Amino acid sequence: MLKQTLGWTTPKLRSPDAADRWTWLLLTAFTQLRLARDHAIDLRHPWEKPRPAQRLSPARIRRGFRNLRPQLACPARVPKPSRPGPGRPTGLPNHQPATRHDVHTVTSANKQKPKRGNKTRSNNPRPRRTG
Repeated sequence: MLKQTLGWTTPKLRSPDAADRWTWLLLTAFTQLRLARDHAIDLRHPWEKPRPAQRLSPARIRRGFRNLRPQLACPARVPKPSRPGPGRPTGLPNHQPATRHDVHTVTSANKQKPKRGNKTRSNNPRPRRTG
């Protein structure tokens, strides 16, 4: 249940190192939810019974976390105004072009085209017309 709720099985990772980083990221998110347990408000569904703050599940803490976030101080500074960079100078070609791949076309071992008019009949009976 926890793997699906926190999204551990969601990404399709290409390397074991990326999987390790994703696991550690989820562990820190789970720890953050555990630490916010005392401060989060229990936003429960109508069919859920009320529970004390120490017994909230991670999913219920996550639901209440959205009300807790605006109350916290933001540690980041205001972004500095800037304009876009100069980019590549005009007249200079791109020395590292992106690799291009051909579109995959299905090829068969049989190079001959099938003859027209020789349709194979399916084993399924035709559906009846209704109406």
